[in-house]
Amino acid sequence: MKEFDYVIIGGGCAGLSLAYELEIHEKFKDKTLAIIEPRTEYKRDKTWSFWKVVPHNFDDCVKKNWKHFSINIPQKTKHLECDSFPYQTIDSGLFYKKTITKLKENKNISFFKNTKDVNQNKSFIFNSVPTLENNKNNIWQHFCGVEIKTKENIFDDNIINLMDFNCEQKESVHFFYTLPFQKNRALIETTWLSKMNDNSQKDYDQQIKLYIENHLKIKNKDYEIIYKEEGAIPLFYPLYKKEKNKINIGTAGGMTRLSTGYTFLNIQDHCKFIRENFENISNVSRFEISKKYQFLDDIFLRVLNKHPEKMSDIFFNMFKTSPKTVIKFLSNKSNYLEDISIILRMPKWTFIKALFY
Repeated sequence: MKEFDYVIIGGGCAGLSLAYELEIHEKFKDKTLAIIEPRTEYKRDKTWSFWKVVPHNFDDCVKKNWKHFSINIPQKTKHLECDSFPYQTIDSGLFYKKTITKLKENKNISFFKNTKDVNQNKSFIFNSVPTLENNKNNIWQHFCGVEIKTKENIFDDNIINLMDFNCEQKESVHFFYTLPFQKNRALIETTWLSKMNDNSQKDYDQQIKLYIENHLKIKNKDYEIIYKEEGAIPLFYPLYKKEKNKINIGTAGGMTRLSTGYTFLNIQDHCKFIRENFENISNVSRFEISKKYQFLDDIFLRVLNKHPEKMSDIFFNMFKTSPKTVIKFLSNKSNYLEDISIILRMPKWTFIKALFY
């Protein structure tokens, strides 16, 4: 087995983002890196979306930017805009191509499919594979999306529908999400915030088919599906054990914002932190999402678990304050005054009681 100075376990978004960040800053000129990833081929399999509140390395992988968005609850629609922080979508296929092409230029970086092929005893490990607690009461964000191409120009490709709660809830939180890439192409996603023990929520294909037909008014014969993705994001932190010469990254490292599922930009912040502290990485403190957001997200998820029927109104009312403020809050960049303005939009007694659940 070969030995390496550094090993990244998992060559997905977090692993490749970190390797790329370190490589473009020449951290592997005289150090070796192994990336362990079992997949046999890289192709588009994810859509990563977020508000661009900070710069990142992957502007050339962005499929589209939007400055306008809408939110729907029964009988109400809110149209909003934010020029300061455009909403971006990254095509994972472009991301994989960019990062892997760059990494393979360096002879000190090697790819492996199996951990057994690498001697990790003397290496510093960056692990992106989470260890998750097996608890049936945990909340997940689980989803399925399809990109469709229509015969006619149907969509306004200047505005996304961030959340449409005009759909069956099944005593959980359920919404649809539409990203129009062109006037005749859009990603349409069904998203649930719930426990994973209700199989009736997982008839994703039927949910999407009915939404396209009944809400978007597109007949089955008038579109084709050109891409499909499916996934589940844990809205709880993975198990953590401090180990010498090992740092968890990505979801494994707690980089998912639990109230939103947003992870991509948190990964980029963590990668930058590791790069800035690379020469002394064994001794740095653990990088975390701010304790402030951890506390607020914990209360939020307690309310979601206890009162899922209230969540559509809570999300809708949150955006009654400045869109810029809400976006900064959802992206971990808000100050305390902005936090207060968000909190004041929440049903106070509901959230106060949640402190004691």
